[in-house]
Amino acid sequence: MQTMNGAGQSAAGGWMIRDVALATAAPALACENVLELLGLPDLASCVDAQHGSDGVGAFFHMRLHAQQAALWAPGYDTLSLSAVLGLDPVKHTEDLNREIVISMLLAPIPFEFPSVAELLSAVRIRCYTVVAARKTTLAFHTSTAERPEDCWTYNEDHGFILRPGVSLIRALVRATQPEVSGALYSFSCYRASEYLIVLGIAQELVHCNPALLLQLETLWAHRPIKSGEFHDVFLREQGSMESPVPPNYFVPGDRTWFRNPHEASADASGFEGSWVMYLGGGLFNNFWKTDAPYTLTDKCLEIYHWRHGLYLDSEGEPRIDEGVVAVRVQATLQDPQELARVLRIMQRYREPRGVYTDAGGCIDTTREFARWVCPGTADLVLPAP
Repeated sequence: MQTMNGAGQSAAGGWMIRDVALATAAPALACENVLELLGLPDLASCVDAQHGSDGVGAFFHMRLHAQQAALWAPGYDTLSLSAVLGLDPVKHTEDLNREIVISMLLAPIPFEFPSVAELLSAVRIRCYTVVAARKTTLAFHTSTAERPEDCWTYNEDHGFILRPGVSLIRALVRATQPEVSGALYSFSCYRASEYLIVLGIAQELVHCNPALLLQLETLWAHRPIKSGEFHDVFLREQGSMESPVPPNYFVPGDRTWFRNPHEASADASGFEGSWVMYLGGGLFNNFWKTDAPYTLTDKCLEIYHWRHGLYLDSEGEPRIDEGVVAVRVQATLQDPQELARVLRIMQRYREPRGVYTDAGGCIDTTREFARWVCPGTADLVLPAP
């Protein structure tokens, strides 16, 4: 344990906890207490801890020390973290928890929490979201949407709303998990990602803030929150176009967007890009085939080859033949030089919306995750119904 009394210094990465109790405790003891609550006391020897202050006030700062970060995730590349550490985040929940915590501790931009309770909730929300994303399978359709009729009803003004008396958690699970509902329902990947995030938040609210969960269910029975409003109400965002997160830095439970950089094929409905959740272990969820999650390479190749599946239907509308795309992907995987060429094009940061260049680039500059949810510190403020 390396400790530094860094009053007046700004935290670089990891996490900042503005908790009064931590601010007055010895750094080593405070660090050990936090890691004990996370079930990871063995990480204490790998973490730098210090008190600090900034324009907002005092904080307690924890991060993976530089030597350990360079060994486990050089260049902030967390895609191989599970392999490096010998973790199996699919079979073992404790391994998923460990990957989440370590990924956050080596964050290039600090995660901020007003209390230890909010940190614990944030980790649990990510766990819930990942577990749900692994079970989610949808029917791909670009112009229709469906929900289980025992849980949802369609409102012409607002879309799908909860039926009276139905649990939001139950409704979200039945809409997204065919192993529970016995059916596949049509979604866009964007709306599906919203459902997964709300589900993870709602599952945490059961334990930490039942009153907020009741408000959320009441609201969803009148109208859903979606699209731009969803982002503003439910999500925090790390990074920006001007200061992007490192391209291979992901924390399990992150939502991210892979952009289609090819203008013509991006005009095909549903192929503007791909919203996914990071599952950990170097994998991103596949909303259409839950047993075939994507690696970063898989996702880059699929989006690159959308251009080769482009055709016009009988009404002159652009469509994508995914059979052609699948054949092209497999051919590229068998050609090392072509694979390297395509990845150089695709593994660039994306251009701003509306901008298309020959240089390509599908990697987003930001990551999205849930807001604070605990009583007294929650910044998830629901609008009126």
